Amino acid sequence: MGWRATSDVAGFLAVAGDFLRAERARHTVMLSVTESLLANQPVSQPRHGAGTAADPDKSPLFGWWTDNGETLPVMGAFMHTPAFPLLVTAIPAEAAADLAAKTLNGRPVIGVNSYGETAAAFAAAWQERTGCQVDVHRRIRLYRLAELSWPDPRPAGAPRTATEADAALVTGWFDAFAVEVYDAADADQAAAARDMISYGGVTLWETDGTPAALAGVTRQVAGMVRVAPVYTPPELRGHGYASAVTAEVSQAALADGADEVLLYTDLANPVSNSIYQRIGYQPVEDRVVLTFSGQFSGQ
Repeated sequence: MGWRATSDVAGFLAVAGDFLRAERARHTVMLSVTESLLANQPVSQPRHGAGTAADPDKSPLFGWWTDNGETLPVMGAFMHTPAFPLLVTAIPAEAAADLAAKTLNGRPVIGVNSYGETAAAFAAAWQERTGCQVDVHRRIRLYRLAELSWPDPRPAGAPRTATEADAALVTGWFDAFAVEVYDAADADQAAAARDMISYGGVTLWETDGTPAALAGVTRQVAGMVRVAPVYTPPELRGHGYASAVTAEVSQAALADGADEVLLYTDLANPVSNSIYQRIGYQPVEDRVVLTFSGQFSGQ
């Protein structure tokens, strides 16, 4: 068995794309992020992630695992965008340990996002190599839209698609969301906002002409979209705006041809979990995000 890694996102998808699309819901984040990376690369540049050869630790890295040492069949995959924890598909414990011990040797990794056994195996190997402390950052649940139900009663206001004129507002709300959920608060939210606005992926719920909540959706890939993020400023919560804007983007995604609409929730937040279930989302599976701290220098 063995891992192969590359910073070439197009090359990664050429090898691992069929594996990811075969279970598109389970691999929604990897599929949507790689789709955005492809969409944002200058035509004149090689199709690799952000960063440079002189600064490889800031470049996204991708890899696939086979149990026979050959290129195919792909049995697992990972994606590492340095502002975020390592994202790993379901793989055997020995493959997770090998990924930590060899493939990512010397690369700064702040945590791992995967299924329980895979995350635990990777974290144990990473801890052995770096001396880090491992903590549970978040337990998350994937939901899939079944039959959409609009909030009843429907809150005051109406939706509209965000434009470039809303970029500052959207960036600020993306920043606030990241800080609130302790999720890559140092990532470039301005770039994320501009990108999502560019393809009509941000919807605002307005009341009396004033934005009250937003919901974003990823680009459609493999017939699937994911709703993220959903944010309402604290002072405007409790009025049903988040439910309404989520229902709006979910309905729009279906109208645009998506046959699968997904979202993740933090299991520690019972309010969001109940809201999404009330509008028609059903649980699919759970994952865990572990964080690493106190690593030896140079690791």
